[in-house]
Amino acid sequence: MTLTFLDAIILGIVEGLTEFLPISSTGHLTITEKLIGLPVDAKAVTAYTAIIQLGAIAATFLFFAKKIARLFMAWVRGLANEEARRSPDYMLAWAVIVGSLPVGIVGFLLRDVIEGPLRSLWVVAAALLLWSVVMWAAERRHEVLARRGVQRGEYDLTVVDGLVIGLVQCLSLIPGVSRSGATISAGLLRGVDRVTATELSFFMAIPALTAAGVFQAVDQRHDLGQLGMGQMLVGIVVAFVVAYASIAWLLKYVAHHSIMVFVWYRVVLGVLLAGALAAGVISAT
Repeated sequence: MTLTFLDAIILGIVEGLTEFLPISSTGHLTITEKLIGLPVDAKAVTAYTAIIQLGAIAATFLFFAKKIARLFMAWVRGLANEEARRSPDYMLAWAVIVGSLPVGIVGFLLRDVIEGPLRSLWVVAAALLLWSVVMWAAERRHEVLARRGVQRGEYDLTVVDGLVIGLVQCLSLIPGVSRSGATISAGLLRGVDRVTATELSFFMAIPALTAAGVFQAVDQRHDLGQLGMGQMLVGIVVAFVVAYASIAWLLKYVAHHSIMVFVWYRVVLGVLLAGALAAGVISAT
């Protein structure tokens, strides 16, 4: 099995574009891997897709550096000072921390299932379609609450919000659901405004994706050697550049537009993928 530098660039672009858009990066990477001739259920390929996510995470750190530092300092001060615990940033930091734990635990316990049976394009097609219904419902609720003027912003978030959104994030371990699609939808259903839900999705991605990338790098270090260190670095760098641009665009977009464009995109892609699989144009694994 070989991975060319062109393959690495293509996968890096796909990762960077889709990691934070609610259209499923894992689903798109799985489809792309199949189209360029890689075995989608091979452990080395699964590990590679997790590792190049580190580029997207680095982009998140850079884009939100000041805010991440602010939340971290508020959290540290709150641990030592009772008055500091009244800070909205302290509560937001705890919401992110608590919300990040479930996906790490579930992902570790079910890693063999995630890297095996779930790496099927039939799973991706089904998840693309089914989770689109949830996203549609979340957007409808957002519109109702927006008209009533009862949405909540980042300073209204609670630890319970973080936990609920974090639990829903676990469903994103199914390829095709989308981590951002899961967390943004959960936030909207909880009555959080669209921009805040999107930013919270970015923050929760940091520990989840970093842990996944590091774990896969260590666990599959021997298998990854056959793909090439240079190709891995290229994938990470390309993912970083594209993801940074994707984050900036998405934040501006959700400030003034609904997420329905992503819902319809997912539906079209899911139908096309299911049709191609049913017709035997491509195989599921």
